[in-house]
Amino acid sequence: MASSGWQESDVPDQHGRTVVVTGANSGLGLRTAVVLAGKGARVLLACRSPERGGDALAEVTRAATGPAPELVELDLASLDSVKSAAARIRELTGDALHLLVNNAGVMATPKGRTTDGFETQFGTNHVGHAALTWLLLPALRGGGTPEAPARVVTVSSIAATRGTIDADDPNFEHRRYDPASAYGQAKLANQVFALELDARLRATGDPVISVAAHPGYTATNLTSNMAGSYRNPLIAGALRAGSAIGDRFVAQDVRNGTLPQLYAATAPDVAGGDYLGPDGFRQMKGSPTRVKPLRPARDATTRERLWSLTQRLTGIVPDLG
Repeated sequence: MASSGWQESDVPDQHGRTVVVTGANSGLGLRTAVVLAGKGARVLLACRSPERGGDALAEVTRAATGPAPELVELDLASLDSVKSAAARIRELTGDALHLLVNNAGVMATPKGRTTDGFETQFGTNHVGHAALTWLLLPALRGGGTPEAPARVVTVSSIAATRGTIDADDPNFEHRRYDPASAYGQAKLANQVFALELDARLRATGDPVISVAAHPGYTATNLTSNMAGSYRNPLIAGALRAGSAIGDRFVAQDVRNGTLPQLYAATAPDVAGGDYLGPDGFRQMKGSPTRVKPLRPARDATTRERLWSLTQRLTGIVPDLG
């Protein structure tokens, strides 16, 4: 696995590869898109906002050393949008996609629902990405070979450590809603899904691998935005203050926070089912390395329940074997 000090400069040449990065308009997604385009990849930026996506497209275009990057409109909180985006990506790639980075996410939002009635964080971070991945399997299958398999990289979080997946009430219809708990559930679901996807791909002999990664404690706008989800001014104020202190003295910057997902996306020694994160104290920052998946992600029953639940919620039956 990665040696200490692995950096963006160690990303292998990406000419000839076509990649999709969700949430590429800011933060980790934007940096991922910039680096991959700079290494020669054809990058499709899958973004919800055309305006913000356009600004990101201009930045990625300036960095590109290969084909011109392109923008694809994607709202993960709408299955209709996910289906349209998947169809557009298959058209643009000619069903030859080498890498999908499921990066986009929302964090600790107020209680709400997606277009299809799912709890906002579970629906956006997990359900939307699962649906997109399943719908893009033909393109990923067309881009990979047994010698050079296409990859799906799904971005989890250290917040998954405190998450639990309630398969009977994933949308908080019967239990009390808490923004942080909902975020933990969603990011744990990302990790569980990534490993179950890989297990099923291996079982069918597909030339695609699925891995997960997390950025540790990285200073992005997600953490500070969490305070707005709490009505209690004391809690909100404490979160803002804690976020500011943590971002300044504990967190790593976006450039370093992106390294685990870049490693997962490009390093030649990555294997299906790997989980990448920082190698420092409590995985908060450091160089990318293989880390141990959480217990629910290693549990076959939990993975099967989430897979079946997600199929039921989306109405999508993935083409696996």
